[in-house]
Amino acid sequence: MVKKAYQVQQSFGPKSARAMVKNKPVSLKFTLEIIANVKGKRLDKSLAWMHRILNHEEFLPLRRYHRKVAHRKGEAKRFSKAGRYPERTVKAFIELLELVKANADYKGLDSDNLLIAHAFASQGFSRSSNQSQGRIAGKRRKSKATHIEIIVTEAK
Repeated sequence: MVKKAYQVQQSFGPKSARAMVKNKPVSLKFTLEIIANVKGKRLDKSLAWMHRILNHEEFLPLRRYHRKVAHRKGEAKRFSKAGRYPERTVKAFIELLELVKANADYKGLDSDNLLIAHAFASQGFSRSSNQSQGRIAGKRRKSKATHIEIIVTEAK
């Protein structure tokens, strides 16, 4: 099924903007870790944090999906020293945050004063292909896809 509706049906009022990307080829696990770090924070600070992850200046702390992940140098971030640099997921999130910022500008909201009120990710379509391996045997490969949605509100 294609995602059509937002997870929350309640309205956040006229001082809110929202955006959604569907079937983005990114990891659901990294997306959920980013959402846990970003929810409730300011939009501009979240964007700056994502750019620092993209430049490998800071790591994404993994709290839920941290098995067999090495520790990083320096202090623990959000009570975790295990972390990664998921570039494809961070790029998709930066694109989504820029999209919701543009939607907020279009609605006449103050884009420097936005808080992330709601963020949600769910599993998208997984497409499969076969990797040839010899004459008869083949290896099935599944590609990842994630639906991501975000709602921002103007802070008072």
